[in-house]
Amino acid sequence: MEPPHASEEILWQPTPSDVKNAQLTRFWQRAEEQGECHFKDYASLHAWSVNNPEEFWPLCAEFTNVRFSTGPSRIKVGDRMPGTRWFDGARLNFAEHLLQRDDAHTALICRNETGEARRFTYADLRRRVAQTVLGLRALGVKPGDRVAGYIVNGPEALIGFLACATFGAIWTACSPDFGHKAVLDRLKPLQPKLFIASDRYVYGGKDFDRRSEIRAIQHALPSLAATVVVPYSEDRKLDLDPGWTAWEELSPDLGTADLDFAQLPFDHPIYVLFSSGTTGPPKCIVHSAGGVLLQHRKEHTLHTDLRRSDVLLYLTTCGWMMWNWMVSALATGCTIVLYEGHAMYPDSNTVWRLITQYGISVFGTSAAHIDACRHSNIKPSADMDLNCLRVVLSTGSALSPRGFRWIRDYVKRDARISSISGGTDLVSCFVLGNPLLPVRAGQIQCVGLGMDVAALDNHGENILDAPAELVCRSPFPSMPLCFWNDPNDRAYHAAYFEKTPGMWTHGDFIEFKTDGGIVIHGRSDTTLNPGGIRIGTAEIYRALDTINEVVAALAAGLRRDSGEEIVLFVVSHKEAEFGDQLKLEIRNAIRTAASPRHVPRYIVAVSDLPKTRNGKLAEISVAQILRGEPVTNLESLANPEALHEFVEARDLLLADKIES
Repeated sequence: MEPPHASEEILWQPTPSDVKNAQLTRFWQRAEEQGECHFKDYASLHAWSVNNPEEFWPLCAEFTNVRFSTGPSRIKVGDRMPGTRWFDGARLNFAEHLLQRDDAHTALICRNETGEARRFTYADLRRRVAQTVLGLRALGVKPGDRVAGYIVNGPEALIGFLACATFGAIWTACSPDFGHKAVLDRLKPLQPKLFIASDRYVYGGKDFDRRSEIRAIQHALPSLAATVVVPYSEDRKLDLDPGWTAWEELSPDLGTADLDFAQLPFDHPIYVLFSSGTTGPPKCIVHSAGGVLLQHRKEHTLHTDLRRSDVLLYLTTCGWMMWNWMVSALATGCTIVLYEGHAMYPDSNTVWRLITQYGISVFGTSAAHIDACRHSNIKPSADMDLNCLRVVLSTGSALSPRGFRWIRDYVKRDARISSISGGTDLVSCFVLGNPLLPVRAGQIQCVGLGMDVAALDNHGENILDAPAELVCRSPFPSMPLCFWNDPNDRAYHAAYFEKTPGMWTHGDFIEFKTDGGIVIHGRSDTTLNPGGIRIGTAEIYRALDTINEVVAALAAGLRRDSGEEIVLFVVSHKEAEFGDQLKLEIRNAIRTAASPRHVPRYIVAVSDLPKTRNGKLAEISVAQILRGEPVTNLESLANPEALHEFVEARDLLLADKIES
């Protein structure tokens, strides 16, 4: 049980020196000078940033060193969502900002689970990107073409992305633990020109050969001009199929090469990320180079207080938006660490040893990883020197008060704990950290500058001290440009603007506390979020199509202190035996067709699934039951009596009377 008022407990306070030296303090002073006004607190500064976007965003760009080869004719054109254009007429290059250093400072440390480590200076990185640009062009890749990665979190992913950004090709990526059907759901609409894939990956001590998946994906993408295969280890000889190109042929290390950064419009597409696939195939979300760069520079510089001297590690894969967020930190001139593998293998201290080994000062992870460490009863600070660490970032799901206190007590007492929350949709944050504000257990520190975020109840009123719908009431630069193949922005509009016209509705429950902190209470829709990775139910259902014994299924999330766990409710044929063998077959099918993250923790037999009157699964009703909330749409159900089984199942799950 949480102690009384645990969520209000202050765990960290900035010292006078922290406040004086914070980059946000200098920006605050610049904003006061520019606006000829005084901000009494952060809330006042935030209000100015929201109410004066045409003053705030140019100042943000100038302060964070976002450089334009051609300046904008207008900062903001229109005020519609979607449809607002930012920095109209401006030209820049995303990769040029990340590769502005050309020296012997370490840009990149790459470490995998097997212990292999590689280092790249900024000069090394520029050279390899230049060679890769030549290789891409030799294969016929042109500006606007899509280059797709199916690739581990290593240097090749970063080099491939930066090479695309250098001349205007569009990058996209999936993690190699996805099955080929899940990958094709994402890549087929994009018709990529080039496919870059890892031959295998290692996770939890197990080796996974991905060549059969590469073949299936390649065969289904007739748009491909070439398939480039990357070895998991540098010293491993590649076994290439006829027609495959080795990574070293695409990107040979031949010495110096010139980099010519194409100067592109502010809203030129930089990459395509993917929605979770809740209601069908994942949506292809197109992001702009200028919008992403400006938003990331703001978050790194002002909210994280990231500096050139820092070493940053965020635990992520190439398919999660935090990878994109992390690699943008190169624009700071700092060092980033890419880790590929299981964070808890061979033991729970694996990542904490990396922090000591590489002098990591800013560490990002998921709330699920923090809770897993907490449950394993490790005490990292007792076993190793973590004095280098000054900021711990957490996202993916809400970090519990226990998780906050575990970091303080067993990782670093004076580390600033920054819980952050946003999404793939904006490839950044709505709410995040602040070097000038206290850290309270269980709370996020503040709303991001320039982000007009509110908590709206069912009557459209902005409220305090109660969970309500997270909305953003004004446009911001990192809103998606569009969804790929979405005529008239119909799917885009339906995704964010249908529920509350004129406002971005994000799908999270948010609570603004009277003490200034913020709590995210999880999804307000049916998107699943195990381990901090958003997962759509449709991908789980599609994986079950090959299992004859399964008549129908419904997936929902069960929240515990450790995060969210997937529960799959299954209706099977009456003659089928619902036992361990069928559960194993279901899990294997989901793991193969989608990914290990999609595999449910619990599989529960039910006799019927609730449906709406038009035949759709009533996922929201089941999600409300598992959260212990009243079902709000009973009148829309064709068979509300089916919900009784789900109430009984919830009680058994919470009492640990159903085995996983």
